[in-house]
Amino acid sequence: MNAVAERKDLPMISEAAAFVQVIERAASNKDVDVEKLQKLLDMQERIMAKNAEMAFNSAMAEMQAELPIITERGEIRVSGVLRSKYARFEDINEAVKPILQKHGFAMTFKTDTTTVCKVTGILVHRAGHREQTDMTLPYDVSGSKNNVQAIGSSVSYGKRYVMEALLNLTSRGEDDDGKKTSGTVPDAEGKAKLEACGSLNALQTAWKALSKEQRATLSAAKDECKRRIEEAERAAV
Repeated sequence: MNAVAERKDLPMISEAAAFVQVIERAASNKDVDVEKLQKLLDMQERIMAKNAEMAFNSAMAEMQAELPIITERGEIRVSGVLRSKYARFEDINEAVKPILQKHGFAMTFKTDTTTVCKVTGILVHRAGHREQTDMTLPYDVSGSKNNVQAIGSSVSYGKRYVMEALLNLTSRGEDDDGKKTSGTVPDAEGKAKLEACGSLNALQTAWKALSKEQRATLSAAKDECKRRIEEAERAAV
């Protein structure tokens, strides 16, 4: 931990230590009111949780400036024709893992593939606070995948999207040299709105609600969302 981080943590540590001393003195008093002691313990828990949340938010704000734009090396092809590109999970993980570690974060996942594929991403900070989000999607049976491959593909897909959502990541094409797109990258907020759609009608409505500037950067994201929805509808039949 660097000196700056240590100085930022000192007020939280001092406050927590002082409160512990108050509780210890109260607990050592044989005449202490048990109900009041429990209230002190509850208050301590709330203070610790608040401090942990503040540390999480501070570290997240500092980390945002260091997170890279991920190069899109994954490809979605239909009958051999390239429809869109996306950032692969392994590329995202490799790019952000050292930065997460530097700022005291760790990323973990939980999966449930009992009936559908549910992927939960959990972003944990060393101070104790955590944030999580999840995504539920059908098995990816495209491309004549067997059952194991279909589950693995859906898990990878879900991990990619929950990680992007938690870290507010953006991506762009591998061959984008800043000239073809005038330096623009996909709009994160607009992309999240498209990805939240569960039907083609909802996707169309969300697309129309975007600004002209947002639509200019989100064509590939829209195509991928459309493909996902169509696959989910086919799987449900």
